[in-house]
Amino acid sequence: MKRQYMLFVIVLLFCMDTSAQQKEYSGKMHVTMLSLQQEGDSVYVKLTFDISGVNVDSRRSISLVPALVAASDRLYLPEVVVKGRENYNVYRRETALMSSREKAAYAAEAPYAVVPGFKSGNSRTIAYSVAVKYSSWMADAKLDMYEDLCGCGNPARRMGITMLANRITLEKIIEPYEITPSMAYVQPVAEPVKRREITGEAFLDFVVNKTDIRPDYMNNPQELKKVTGLVAGIKDDPDVTVRTINVIGYASPEGLLSNNQRLSESRAKALTDYLASRFDYPRSLYKVAFGGENWDGLKECVEASQMPYRKEVLEVIGSFPAECGYAAQVRRKKTLMNLKGGEPYRYIIREFCPLLRKAICKIDFDVRNFSIEQAKEVFKSRPQNLSLNEMFLLANTCEKGSQEFIDLFETAVRLYPNDVTANLNAAAAALSRRDTVYAKRYLSRIEESIDIPEYHNTMGVLEILCGNYDKAASHLNKAAESGLPEAKQNLEEMAKKQENAILIGQQQSKKQ
Repeated sequence: MKRQYMLFVIVLLFCMDTSAQQKEYSGKMHVTMLSLQQEGDSVYVKLTFDISGVNVDSRRSISLVPALVAASDRLYLPEVVVKGRENYNVYRRETALMSSREKAAYAAEAPYAVVPGFKSGNSRTIAYSVAVKYSSWMADAKLDMYEDLCGCGNPARRMGITMLANRITLEKIIEPYEITPSMAYVQPVAEPVKRREITGEAFLDFVVNKTDIRPDYMNNPQELKKVTGLVAGIKDDPDVTVRTINVIGYASPEGLLSNNQRLSESRAKALTDYLASRFDYPRSLYKVAFGGENWDGLKECVEASQMPYRKEVLEVIGSFPAECGYAAQVRRKKTLMNLKGGEPYRYIIREFCPLLRKAICKIDFDVRNFSIEQAKEVFKSRPQNLSLNEMFLLANTCEKGSQEFIDLFETAVRLYPNDVTANLNAAAAALSRRDTVYAKRYLSRIEESIDIPEYHNTMGVLEILCGNYDKAASHLNKAAESGLPEAKQNLEEMAKKQENAILIGQQQSKKQ
């Protein structure tokens, strides 16, 4: 009897629970999965919720929670909440009374949608679209839908679980193809004798019509230090043999040419005597010369200035040749002296002429040749003593594309900025690390008429990296026809790059 009573109570409770659940809402909620797909670094979930004909108990709400579920990981997605009448009105009042800060905090964790679950005669569908960051565990994840009951001040109760998809559709991502450029370098011509020169200039101050140097007069201490420092630097270099020390005097254009020549030569000789007294080079190494009246220097001064009648002064300098002859020189000078009543000429005498009276010290010297091992040490302290060929051979001992490799070619072009081979090799080294900015700078110093395979190969790689495939093909085909293997490799790389671009375009079109 007792056992029968207990069984009756259990059946009664079950019936009461079933009756309560039936009262929580009526109708059927339909959730349709449209897509569950990984694209790039994201997973896209698209669903449709149809709650037409659903009526939720007035004080309750139903939460529909999609979730990505794997064996050891789970990610809940934003929920869709369907509320009964009284529950929905409370929600509306609470959100309406929120402050701006409270609304911002709520928005950070708000449901995907909150919709009324009453008036079942209305058609209600919700388009659900969410993207989340892809993680590797999601490759084996399924998509479940949890149905939770909330309300009446009680904790949420799970009413059911439905599997919407058993696996994410994984996308095969087509990554942009990065070409591997094949660069070709030109070996510079070896120099049997490395002849070099170095030049410094000094603007020495002399007492009027005097030619002797006073080391402590006006700016002479600083100017003399520039010249002595130049000679001392060469003197202290054990790898250098001096051939000639040329001291050239220049005069400003005012006054008589004969007097200017006499003063300039005497002042140049005074500087020679000053250097000879401080360095033990044989006097036979010194050569004194008159550089002439410094019209080129005057032109540079005028061009860089905002002097009165600047344009007219430049026209006079450019119209009359500076021939070596008193009559011709007077002709130019006389024209300047008479220009605009002599105002610009007086400005020139005052502002520019002191800068035009200068002495140039030009040292011609030879540098000995070095083996590879010697060149390694010289490059660390005196790279200017290496020839282009020595730096090229030294670069070939480094790994291609390494920082040491690139540094050698960049040092070479810095020391020999006008050399075609130095600029071409520096451009190739820059492109080996995909640096198109520096490559363009070096290549701009080379005449476009140059027709050697290495130039066309370098230009071809530059055009590929800039996306100009037609121009790249033109250059690379020229280099390939000359038998340069690097050009053929770059043509193959360009074909792979173009094919890859087509595939990426097709993939993007499908997404749209």
